[in-house]
Amino acid sequence: MIALDKLNCVADISRHQATINGSRVAQIFEDRKTTYSQLDTRASQVANGLINAGCAPGSRIGYLGKNSDYYFEVMSGTAKANVVIAGVNWRLAVPEVEYILNDACVEILFVGAEFYDMVMQLVPNLPAISQIIAIDGNHHKWVDYCQWRDSQNTEDPLLPISLEDDVLQLYTSGTTGHPKGVQLTNGNYLDVLDQAANGGWGDWDEGEASIVAMPIFHVAGVNVGVVGLAQGLVNVVLKDVDPVVILDLLEKYRVKYAFFVPAVILFLNSIPGVRDRDFSNLDFLLYGASPISEDVLLTAKNIFKCNFCQVYGLTETCGAGTILPPEDHDPARGKLRSCGKAAPTAEVRILDSDGSILAPNQVGEITYRSKSLMKGYWNNPEATAKTIQNGWFFTGDAGYMDEEGYLYIHDRIKDMIVSGGENIYPAEVENALFDHVAVGDVAVIGVPDDKWGEAVKAVVVLKPGATATEEDLIAHTRSKIAGYKIPKSIDFTDTLPRNPTGKLLKRELRKPYWQSKNRQIN
Repeated sequence: MIALDKLNCVADISRHQATINGSRVAQIFEDRKTTYSQLDTRASQVANGLINAGCAPGSRIGYLGKNSDYYFEVMSGTAKANVVIAGVNWRLAVPEVEYILNDACVEILFVGAEFYDMVMQLVPNLPAISQIIAIDGNHHKWVDYCQWRDSQNTEDPLLPISLEDDVLQLYTSGTTGHPKGVQLTNGNYLDVLDQAANGGWGDWDEGEASIVAMPIFHVAGVNVGVVGLAQGLVNVVLKDVDPVVILDLLEKYRVKYAFFVPAVILFLNSIPGVRDRDFSNLDFLLYGASPISEDVLLTAKNIFKCNFCQVYGLTETCGAGTILPPEDHDPARGKLRSCGKAAPTAEVRILDSDGSILAPNQVGEITYRSKSLMKGYWNNPEATAKTIQNGWFFTGDAGYMDEEGYLYIHDRIKDMIVSGGENIYPAEVENALFDHVAVGDVAVIGVPDDKWGEAVKAVVVLKPGATATEEDLIAHTRSKIAGYKIPKSIDFTDTLPRNPTGKLLKRELRKPYWQSKNRQIN
């Protein structure tokens, strides 16, 4: 149970739990265990270390590393220092990481061992960074995280913090090719906790185990950790998404609560011997971040024999939005294609192109309003003003609501591709391909993929007289963008469909691949 009346900001989470559950284990990571008392003390040490290093309230620090219990120590510490933690997607290419660190004006960077070499390469191009802290130690130049942390004062700084103060900054891909920093506040997170407690998806039993398997550079990974810590659970933190290890940990720690994206659920379903495992304590499996097929969902229900619940949200909504509770996962209800109803503190409307509210079963743009809605895009007032209008967030997703108020996603207005739970904007991939000397024109679309939901496909027009193979162009993109954004296939054509004003008609390109589907997402 989340004690909402005891929480005035994110920093209060570790404080409150240390008071009532100090000796209880808060986190397990490999062979490390941390109690709530230790977590709160270490949060104070991290906070004092940042303050001593000159980090003022509202300044940004970066975290580039895989999942670890140390991430939640650092996040709890930044919350106490009223400093903002910017989680960096370690799957990005080097130029993308450099852009984010500079855009966020990161002053101190915490970096995991796997990325020491990358950061060493980037250091000359990161003028704002005054200190780099080696999360896993053993670096010849940078201070060891544990040594740095343990050298700090343990007294809680108790700084004044408001609901409007940013606590987390995550980056979402941009339609112009540059990612945008999403500013998530203390107020946003208190609303998420309210939705968890009162919306049927996150009112959990203290002392039970929850698995934190999704990457902490995604809002879903952060949220599962925060919701678990907010109510005294044992968070079992997994470094990488490894389906076999996930199954092992579910059994070993008798995990009761879990969140997985549909691609991970698909992998779990296919592990040999999965039906022979003991999941008798698994009670509640959350999923979201991308659509799930009915076959995958029903297979998983048969294997895990627990309650399933879907949460639909975006980074900009702090991962919150609508909820499809366990009772609606009965196929007889006919709601398995829905992502549920608006959460208790949220409102959802479907609007036409003129901004009028549409009747049930009419497709329009999904808009959202709640206290979980981001403050805005960091240093990007134009994008903020375009996306948030009169307090309503325009999601870029097309959908409809039925007569009972259940939301159904139909298509993506902004052409975004969702592959394995990762958001990919075609503009980023198109920019990388345009850099090749042989490419005259290009369009990138998402096509159905049984494993990932959608796969990235490029349709290319070569310059007159130029030659290039599919393999040539795919190899070219590898140094430009993250691996998951690289096209899985490339088609060549003489011309791309455009309207009289020159606008690319991607819907026409998508049609042949989606004609057997009843909606334009997979």
